[in-house]
Amino acid sequence: MIGVIGTGLMGAPMAERLLANRVALVAYNRTPEKLTSLQQLGVELAASVPDLLHQCNAVILMLSDAAAIQTVILAEDVTPSLAGRTLIQMGTIGPSESRWIAEAVQANGGEYLEAPVLGSIPEAKAGTLQVMVGATPAQFQQWAPLLSHLGTPVLIGEVGTAAALKLALNQLIAALTTAFGLSLGLVQRQGVEVETFMQILRQSALYAPTFDKKLQRMVEQNYANPNFPTKHLLKDTNLFLTEAKAAGLQVDSLTGVRQILEMACQLGLAEADYSALFAAVNPANPSSLEETNAE
Repeated sequence: MIGVIGTGLMGAPMAERLLANRVALVAYNRTPEKLTSLQQLGVELAASVPDLLHQCNAVILMLSDAAAIQTVILAEDVTPSLAGRTLIQMGTIGPSESRWIAEAVQANGGEYLEAPVLGSIPEAKAGTLQVMVGATPAQFQQWAPLLSHLGTPVLIGEVGTAAALKLALNQLIAALTTAFGLSLGLVQRQGVEVETFMQILRQSALYAPTFDKKLQRMVEQNYANPNFPTKHLLKDTNLFLTEAKAAGLQVDSLTGVRQILEMACQLGLAEADYSALFAAVNPANPSSLEETNAE
């Protein structure tokens, strides 16, 4: 029996994918209403985290951040139940945070590995996520069959390395999307046809598929039904900045991207698709954006 804690935008479709592959699940969520759809599919529900740990030898964590993991897994009433259990952490957290959580779990007799994923809801539903694993070779061999239901697992190295790689990739999401939005905004304001811009771009070494993925949303200013909200990209950008500064990297370019993401959130687009950063890059009313930023 496998436990699942966290059934949000990514956790729910990942759980459904495991069910489709006949993996027996027990689920827990701090907001019980989020478990209704899984319960209708036959997932057992745990009344508490200790109850879930009692029933499961391994638990997949899909929580929002390290603080949530600490609150849910490392609470005083939970830690005695960690002995003999394996935690598979699949959310996006910092490498230093992942190492610290691993030490805390191990100190309480449990095992810990990280397996953050690249991809969003469509890939989760299709089982085509890229699963980056930070673990020992023995742990990877043991849990790769389970993770293979969700996509392609790759052993990156010890705990912390997969978390670092995930942040590196998400930094590219933030930087590339912001840069594309800035170029798109300029050609629009200068009267260049968007399709002409895209035709030239697609035939160049500058092109990245994510540009076409977000183009229509930006052109239509339609940021509803997100696979990855702006607030989560801002969270991951802050995590990257913390780790990059500690590593001695120059991060001035990314601090500008963070400001754009903060502006988008201030515009009320925190829950919207992260392509909403275009609303900050290319404001309909520049003076109103300046006032928002000044606040």
